[in-house]
Amino acid sequence: MKKLLLIMNPCSGTKKANHALADIINILNRGGFDVTTYMTSARLDATAVASARASEFDVILCIGGDGTFNEVISGLYGAGSHTPVGYIPAGSTNDFANSLHLSKDLLQAARDVVMGVPRPLDIGRFNDRYFSYIASFGAFTRASYATSQSLKNTLGHFAYILSGIKEVASIRSKHLRVTTADGTVFEDDYIFGAISNSTSVAGLLTLDPGIVDMSDGLFEVLLIRKPRTPLELSDCIRALTTQDYDTPMLTLSSSERVEIDAPADMDWTLDGEWAEGAPHCTVENLRHAVNVIIHPKE
Repeated sequence: MKKLLLIMNPCSGTKKANHALADIINILNRGGFDVTTYMTSARLDATAVASARASEFDVILCIGGDGTFNEVISGLYGAGSHTPVGYIPAGSTNDFANSLHLSKDLLQAARDVVMGVPRPLDIGRFNDRYFSYIASFGAFTRASYATSQSLKNTLGHFAYILSGIKEVASIRSKHLRVTTADGTVFEDDYIFGAISNSTSVAGLLTLDPGIVDMSDGLFEVLLIRKPRTPLELSDCIRALTTQDYDTPMLTLSSSERVEIDAPADMDWTLDGEWAEGAPHCTVENLRHAVNVIIHPKE
């Protein structure tokens, strides 16, 4: 039998995975896996155990939200491990899982891990930290880490939308200078920015799936300028909802590396978790850094 390390965050989302754990392990056992289970109890637990024990197992399986998955892949990449990693999404939003079309049904997701095949995917490095799908700043990003876990558990996806709506009245722009790998410079006052490898961003923004390739070595760089008139605001909303990005209010480009000069006190969000800002930030695409198990149909 293959050896599988199951790393689970028992506090993710509505905790529904806790009730399904025995059935998930049964599916894995019958699929030919000898399962060792590790429950996280503190921040960075998943990073530590993935880093220390990846070499002992044929597969690492993460059950939790995007933040837990971030910790697992950070541990694997930091340890130089290429052990395939499966993901059963059990968080409140699961943007990364949505981009990969992973099943929201926990038991089906477990079956997909049994039947799936490893697929090399890109991750990102933000200064000295890693992220699986997004580094963002500005409007709505604070909602990802500031929304209470109890509200997330009660309202799930809608909690982020509520928090985002409340934030609109207090949106402040930041002056940034963004330089892509080919030397192109974007400099303006922005209310939102994302360097991402995902079609879904906190349930609030969706990028055209035809643009996003999660293994091409490139990030999508989205910058939203500060609307100064109701017409500009309307134009911005239309562009985002229709995925027609041909407007002066938005900048959308692709790059394998981005340099950002920004206010040192500007907060960032990495995969829904808070990250400290700096006057100069470097975001780099790490191509094919992890092998994520995907259902063969995807």
